[in-house]
Amino acid sequence: MIKLNKTFFIILISMIFVVSSCKKEVDGCTDSTAMNYQADATSDDGSCIIAYNIAQGIWNISPDCEDYTIPVIGTTISLNDQLPEIIDVQGAGNNSLYIEIGNTQVNGIIDYDGNIQVSKQTISLDMGFGPMDIDVEGNGVINTSSTGSMDLTYSFEIQTIPGFPISESLDCSILLNK
Repeated sequence: MIKLNKTFFIILISMIFVVSSCKKEVDGCTDSTAMNYQADATSDDGSCIIAYNIAQGIWNISPDCEDYTIPVIGTTISLNDQLPEIIDVQGAGNNSLYIEIGNTQVNGIIDYDGNIQVSKQTISLDMGFGPMDIDVEGNGVINTSSTGSMDLTYSFEIQTIPGFPISESLDCSILLNK
């Protein structure tokens, strides 16, 4: 009987050791460049969301920009009215993006978490009285495959009196939806 108990005890301990040493498979996103990377995942379940990929495409925009009143003339310009209803975001490789805003384009970089950086660059924008060179810069974030936001600053010089340019800047918050 003691021999049977010893045998049973040895078999039980062996089974516990074998069962506890087996690694459990954890399904999830195993791509460390994905927005939803799971460090504990051991098996890729196809759920990885790559910010660069979901940023691309046609986005509906809802701008909330500052208005600008031209000194001396008193005319108010709404940048909201100058922006299109949609923008087209295209990939250029290496996490670089081309963002087409109406008839102009700005370049940006997106990181693995969906953060977008638009470095200062000059674009041509018609604010109601012919094209103007305007510097644009800012940042944004792609939250999901269908939502995001951008905060851009538009800086420019306007000459209401020849030879006396006035430097101005307007802030613009833009909601993105697909």
